[in-house]
Amino acid sequence: MAAALALSGCGFKLRGALEFAFDSIHVNMPEQSGLGNELKRQLAANKGLRVIREPALVPTAQVILDSLVDQREKVVVGLTSSGQVREFQLRVRFKFRLRAKDGRELIPEAEILQERDISYSESNALAKEAEEQLLYRDMQSDIVQQVLRRLAAVKL
Repeated sequence: MAAALALSGCGFKLRGALEFAFDSIHVNMPEQSGLGNELKRQLAANKGLRVIREPALVPTAQVILDSLVDQREKVVVGLTSSGQVREFQLRVRFKFRLRAKDGRELIPEAEILQERDISYSESNALAKEAEEQLLYRDMQSDIVQQVLRRLAAVKL
């Protein structure tokens, strides 16, 4: 009872469904982009929001999300005394902007960067490769959620 009372007094509220100021969006990203596909899927899951995919219908979209950079990086950050790789840093970098159909920038060029460190062992190479893919997927999901929250904050 005391915990419920304390939480109600601090302003804690579960994050509800996102509401957008626009009702149609075109996501300008390459089809092979995993991040782009997840973003389109998450946007399409919102009721009342239309994700325009057909090139002929792009002029009907209220807003256009342009992907400027969508890249994955893998950088060596640690070596053993014998020169073998001991640790990597994985990065996912996403730069984007949001513009209205009349060309106004609603979100100027913005960058979201996610980084994770991963140890490496040659004897567990397959397991480390699977772990790397999981970390990339996790970073991608984090970026998609951040982009969605930024889109929900836009006022037309």
